[in-house]
Amino acid sequence: MSTGCLYQYLNCSILRAGQLQREDLWVRNGKIMNPEVLFFVEKVTADVKIDCKGLIISPGFIDVQINGGFGCDFSTDSDPEKALETVAKGLLSQGVTSFCPTVITCPSEYYHKVLPLIKKRDGSKKGAGILGIHVEGPFISKEKKGAHPEQLIKDFDGGFKDVLETYGDLSNVSLVTLAPEKSNAKEVIEEFCKRGIVVSVGHSMANLAQGEAAVTSGARFITHLFNAMLPFHHRDPHLVGLLTSEKLPHNRKVYYGMIADGIHTHPAALRIAHRVNPSGIVLVTDAIRAMGFPPGEYPFGEITIEIKGNQSLLKGSNTLAGSIATMDFCVRHFAKETSCGSVLALEAATLHPAQMLGIEDRKGTLDFGADADFIMLDDELNVQATYIAGECVYTKPPQSLSEQLMT
Repeated sequence: MSTGCLYQYLNCSILRAGQLQREDLWVRNGKIMNPEVLFFVEKVTADVKIDCKGLIISPGFIDVQINGGFGCDFSTDSDPEKALETVAKGLLSQGVTSFCPTVITCPSEYYHKVLPLIKKRDGSKKGAGILGIHVEGPFISKEKKGAHPEQLIKDFDGGFKDVLETYGDLSNVSLVTLAPEKSNAKEVIEEFCKRGIVVSVGHSMANLAQGEAAVTSGARFITHLFNAMLPFHHRDPHLVGLLTSEKLPHNRKVYYGMIADGIHTHPAALRIAHRVNPSGIVLVTDAIRAMGFPPGEYPFGEITIEIKGNQSLLKGSNTLAGSIATMDFCVRHFAKETSCGSVLALEAATLHPAQMLGIEDRKGTLDFGADADFIMLDDELNVQATYIAGECVYTKPPQSLSEQLMT
């Protein structure tokens, strides 16, 4: 992309202000431009005009919970920087322009080695941008450990001191999942928030009151709702009840992650969450190294998972261990099963995760001044092209002759 070059994207529908608007998109120097300023103040016209042929333009997808993919795993690979490069590059074809590499429960020495290496960085043609690390564990419940190795799960009886001893350098961390029922949770949550790190509750045996206390202390996200937590009960809805709680601070919004892969969450559960709290849903993949791989056994953290069909399970059990779904699939599946429409389905993978992380001024939106990270999709929400900072970093390959004959 030429520096200072003004691009005009024509014949498209733009996701902006909660609706698909039939208007042009203007981009310069990697930013979304205001056409009124261009016309009436600068009095300039486009240097390059691009016909989008009726496609939808949406902000790029943001995945805040992804453990790996394309044969790589952020919690076990000996060369985490190479793993990041591989995953970041592969995500472009799925419309993901930014993500939070997720490191699950690991030995302390691994955190000390890896967390300083996974640095925040802008996206480019080399791959999606890194918004900071999501550390999921080890301060979680053993009863709701899921795929996390039980022998490595910890408490923070010593408060935030235990957190620092376990993780080491926190400068690259943006999101942390913990069980709010643990002793000293209030102190730990407040300290994370002071450091600008978003706290999520999950892998937890917490009741609703404990969840409300965590949100009052600063927590603002629920890790993969319905999964690895106590189920909804009419006398105590547990963490699920945070979606409708009236005991939260008035200025505090709770977002919640959903794995809309058709396996982790039943379509009826998707519909319940969507109808109760549509503005809080954040689609996540929770993808593992086997994403896109054939059936077989693969290492995942300290354990082994087995791919059977479209499920990933702890070897020798029926316990789900992450997903092998892609973000574009999750968006389409969520739109189909909830009948929520394209706008909300797209916002659940763009605007909402950006709001949860507090970066909606530059990511997850096509507002003027935001980063020009966007994707082009057809009416069925299939990704046709991906742009980062206004540069085209992925284009869907043309159909082969055999594929054309089958359509």
